[in-house]
Amino acid sequence: MEKKKEQKSKINIELDEKVAEGTYSNLAIINHSLSEFVIDFISIMPGSPKNKVKSRIIITPQHAKKLAKALNDNINRFEESFGSIKDYDNPKFQLNFGPTGKA
Repeated sequence: MEKKKEQKSKINIELDEKVAEGTYSNLAIINHSLSEFVIDFISIMPGSPKNKVKSRIIITPQHAKKLAKALNDNINRFEESFGSIKDYDNPKFQLNFGPTGKA
């Protein structure tokens, strides 16, 4: 009976080669509604006239809260091992999401 419970609790996760390469992002924009959080990951390069969203992740509020806790736990462990992460002031730039409609 115990082995049966253990087998049910295992999750098999596959990571293909392209996803394993990862995508660099130095900006995340987060929006939310009652039922979901939308996280857009962007890579902004100096001098680039256009910067595109590289990945969009949509999660439930419950998963957003779990993600925030997991990130906080990992940041704490990182800083215990390597020292405090410096928090630099955000650069002053305007985000442009394309043309805006006028009524």
